[in-house]
Formats: sequence, structure tokens, C-alpha cells
Amino acid sequence: MKALYILFAVLSIVSCQNQGKEDVNKAKQASIDSMKVEINKQRIIDSMKTEMAQIQEEQKVEAQKVVVVHQQDGTATTTTTTKKKGWSSTAKGAVIGAGVGAATGAIISKKKGEGAIIGGLAGAGVGAGTGAIIDGSKKKE
Repeated sequence: MKALYILFAVLSIVSCQNQGKEDVNKAKQASIDSMKVEINKQRIIDSMKTEMAQIQEEQKVEAQKVVVVHQQDGTATTTTTTKKKGWSSTAKGAVIGAGVGAATGAIISKKKGEGAIIGGLAGAGVGAGTGAIIDGSKKKE
């Protein structure tokens, strides 16, 4: 009987040691796999940044086109056309927020006109704030 207990104790110690080695190998493999995933994500982000830089360069070139007009008397005039800037994110956010806020205020409130006014003002404020944050992050880039 003592031999059986000793054999059982030896087997459990040996099996625990093997289990520890398997756990270490699994942890190593999981770490390697997660690093590969992060490397692929970073590669995609880098390629997108490169594409965005190329698009911005193309937009700058298109915004500053030069037109040369030859007149019959032999003189040439040069005009530079610049592309109009669009709305800032702050302005877009304020307009969208005002519209959504007014609609929500009119739907929720018992006094439709008053609710639309209050909702529109609140929505415009929140939208302008959000747009200002977006403008700030664009300037940092």
C-alpha cells in the first residue's frame, strides 16, 4: 500500500511539472500571436497615414492651379485660383446639434415651440463644443 501512495505522489508531482511547462509554452505563443496582431494593426495604420498624406498633397496642388490666358494683343495674364475652404468642424457641429436638439426638444416637451428652442440652443452648444475638439485634434496632426 505504501508503494501505491508513493507511486501516486510521484506521478502527481511529475504531471504538475509537465503542466507548468505547457502553460509557459502556451503563454509564450499567446504573447507572440498578440504581438503579430499589433504589428499588423500598426502596418495598416502606417499605410493609411501615408495615403492620407498623399491625398492632402494632391488637394494642395489642386487648390493652387494657375491659369494663363493669352490675349490677342500679345500680353498674357496669369490668375491663380484657390479652392474655397469648407465649413469648420465647429460650425458643422453647431448646425447639426441645433437641428437634432430642436427636433428632440419638440418631440419630448409638452410645449413644442419652447422645447424646440431650448433643445436647439443646448444642441448647438454641445455640437459646437464637440466640433471645436475635433478642430483642435486636426490642428495637432
